[in-house]
Amino acid sequence: MTQPDRIEHLYELWDANWDDGPLGNYQILKHTITRKTSKRIYFSLHGKAAFVDRQQLEADGEVFHRATRRTLYLEPPEIPGPPQKPSLPDLRKAMADAHPDRGGSDEAFIAARTRYERARSAR
Repeated sequence: MTQPDRIEHLYELWDANWDDGPLGNYQILKHTITRKTSKRIYFSLHGKAAFVDRQQLEADGEVFHRATRRTLYLEPPEIPGPPQKPSLPDLRKAMADAHPDRGGSDEAFIAARTRYERARSAR
């Protein structure tokens, strides 16, 4: 008795509320790989054939499919958690690191100081 071939997939991190709700309701979509050549990986995308560069996908673990503006992964990506607010000490350190006396630019320091001041006044 022979075992059936393992079905391979490309994975996509998709936000289910991208058009009408709060961002962050992520799902992982699977796209079935239909064929592999030395240069391309062909897959099914909503019933249509599409392909990505095999060398780039295998080297980086991900590839941007320009025609559909989506990033595809070899392995299921981790679903991101809610963004964490930076702490005041982290913002203060970033402000100090961006100071012109420490090799930063005026613009970078002003932006870092603005972020620090906003966070400080919000608490």
